[in-house]
Amino acid sequence: MVDILHRIGAVAPAPAAVYDALTKVDALAGWWTEETRGSGDAIGDKLEFRFPAGGFDMEVVELVPDERVVWRVIDGPAEWVSTTIEWELRQDGEYVVVLFAHRGWREPVEFMHHCSTKWASFLLSLKSLVETGAGAPAPRDVRVDNWN
Repeated sequence: MVDILHRIGAVAPAPAAVYDALTKVDALAGWWTEETRGSGDAIGDKLEFRFPAGGFDMEVVELVPDERVVWRVIDGPAEWVSTTIEWELRQDGEYVVVLFAHRGWREPVEFMHHCSTKWASFLLSLKSLVETGAGAPAPRDVRVDNWN
């Protein structure tokens, strides 16, 4: 198994701002994709994320307020199904550090490279949402086309 790993820091007085951006549907729609439905603030909740080229359904499997959020992919591209999306949060001075992991890829296929790039751009969108109140969710995100 292989993982996608990223780290960002967002200027915020406490991890709660980032935690809310990972658990509230309107905030998720503000940095990842405008077409976000469901609920993400309780274990067992389901979230649906739709993009111009497809989408993913997640189940919330772990929540530790202001510290950790974990989703399990329950529907989407075959490479994503049964993988987990993990967010670790901690305060470090004026920054909330976000350790991101998309774990459990069976092999490092080319689609994984594409997804790693897209995760990086969306993590910067999350940072922007937390710091300025405005992210760049799909379909207004940075485009990475022709990955086929």
